[in-house]
Amino acid sequence: MSKCAWVTGAGKGIGRATALRLAEIGWRVAISARTESDLLALNRTLPGCEFGVYPLDVRDEVATIQTVQKIEKEFGKIDLAIFNAGTYKPISIHNFSSEVFRDLVETNVMGTVFGLAAILPFFLKRKAGHIAIMGSVAGYRGLPTSAAYGCTKAGLINMAEALKLELEAAGIKLSLINPGFVDTPLTEKNDFKMPFLLSGPAAADLIVKGLNGNKFEITFPLRFAMIMKVLRICPNWILFRMMRFMGKKQ
Repeated sequence: MSKCAWVTGAGKGIGRATALRLAEIGWRVAISARTESDLLALNRTLPGCEFGVYPLDVRDEVATIQTVQKIEKEFGKIDLAIFNAGTYKPISIHNFSSEVFRDLVETNVMGTVFGLAAILPFFLKRKAGHIAIMGSVAGYRGLPTSAAYGCTKAGLINMAEALKLELEAAGIKLSLINPGFVDTPLTEKNDFKMPFLLSGPAAADLIVKGLNGNKFEITFPLRFAMIMKVLRICPNWILFRMMRFMGKKQ
C-alpha cells in the first residue's frame, strides 16, 4: 500500500500545491482545510489519485484530535503530517490590534501545536513517522508589517529546533520548512515587490524534494534564504539600516 500523508491548509496556496505533488507521485493524501468546497475541488483535480477529504479548523483542538483518529481509522496510518495551515495579516502601529495577533497565534502556532498533540501518540506508539512544520524566513528577523506573522513563525522555528533531537530519539523525523515569497492568496495582500517570488507548484516541488532528503531545514528560494540567514546573524544596526533603505524605495 502507498504511503499516507496528511496536509493541513490544503485548500489553497502551498498546501494545495504540495498535496497535489504528493498525489502525483503516488501518495495517498488526507487533505484538511476550513473550506470544504476547496477540498472537494482539489479532490476533483487529479482523477485516479487518492485523496481523503477531512474538513477541519485547526484552531479547534478537539476537532483536530477527532480528525486524526478518523484518518487513521478510515483512510490509513499517517506516515507524514505536514502542518501547513496558517494565515498572514500585515500590521503597523496605525492599525495595531490585539485581535490580529490572537488570530495569527491561534491559527499559525496553536493550530500546529494541536496537530502535533493529535499525531504524536500514533507516531510514538509506532516509533516512526515524519512531521513537517511550515515556518517562514520571516521568522528569522523582525520585518516591517510582519510583527504578528513574524512572531508566530519565529515561535514555530524555535519549537521545531527544540523538538528535533527528542523526536529523532523516538524514531520520528522532523522537517522545518522555511519558504520565502510564494505566489499564494496570502501574498497577494502585499503591496510591495516580493523578491525571488516562486509559484506554488515550484515551491511544492522543492518541499517534496526536501522531505525526501535528510536535511532538517527546507528553505527556498536559495538566494533570498541566504540573504535572510545573513540578516539573522547581522548586528541590529545593519538590519535597521537596510529596512530604512528599502522603505525609502517603496
